[in-house]
Amino acid sequence: MPVHDAFFAHCRSALAGIPPWPPWSRGWCAAVAGILEAAAAKPGNVHPGRSFPDLTCADLSAAAIASAGVLAHADRNALGETILAAVRASRRASPSNANLGIVLLITPLAAAPTASLTAAVVDGLLAGLGPADAAAIWEAIALARPGGLGRSDRWDVAGPPPSDIVAAMRHAASRDTIARLWSHGYADLFAGPVADLAQAAAAGMPLEEAIVRTHLLQLAREPDSLIARRHGTAVAHDVSRRAVALISRVGHGTWPAELVAFDSFLRHPRRLNPGTTADLVAAALYIVLRDGRLRPALPFTTPPFPEFAIP
Repeated sequence: MPVHDAFFAHCRSALAGIPPWPPWSRGWCAAVAGILEAAAAKPGNVHPGRSFPDLTCADLSAAAIASAGVLAHADRNALGETILAAVRASRRASPSNANLGIVLLITPLAAAPTASLTAAVVDGLLAGLGPADAAAIWEAIALARPGGLGRSDRWDVAGPPPSDIVAAMRHAASRDTIARLWSHGYADLFAGPVADLAQAAAAGMPLEEAIVRTHLLQLAREPDSLIARRHGTAVAHDVSRRAVALISRVGHGTWPAELVAFDSFLRHPRRLNPGTTADLVAAALYIVLRDGRLRPALPFTTPPFPEFAIP
């Protein structure tokens, strides 16, 4: 099956599993963002044509829908408890850590009081977190068992929770992009992947292409912190340099073959999974779904998407 067809086939199947939540609501946008991110054939990531031994595209979509049921009420509940409940729901739906990073990124967005999302609104919510939130978030991270964290001399996940989760994230900011966004502000997310995705959608770019292009632009902009933790900063920077070179080839006749070659490089002989970059793309998808900027690019309207068709 061609990659493009596989994207729409997976979306059609996964979207049919979303409960009848109001379209464009918190839960609906969280589920759709996770499904679209999982379905796009981003180099080095899981998608319908590529799996890892411990993770499939179906796992990602199931976790997205399960956690979205919790995120639907993120504006009514404590942020820490929402994250913990979302991770618990995801672990029931998937045998491995499918979406901890996505949950950590999207929950503060879903907790915002309106659909008009800005970095300042999110940063304000994070600044108000207390010890109970920190304890719940610490438990959620331990439950998800993310790979590549290593050990820390302070605020190790295996130890007691911090009283200030933002301070703990600040301590980890140099080695984790999500921790940096939590501690130093969401501005980079809005200025980077969100702007890239919104621009692609406004230009009428096909949906999967827009998602893949956003992923590559972010990988070119910043080394993936999951790759850096697992394989070292030199490897992560090399991957980013290759993404820069690949982006410069967009539009050339060899572009499709070069994209396939980059994907193969990221898989063999080592699994150089740019997983944090994928998490950022999912969060960007949530934002442009929630504020309406992605609507013209979507080939469906409302659940159960009877109009969904392969273009």
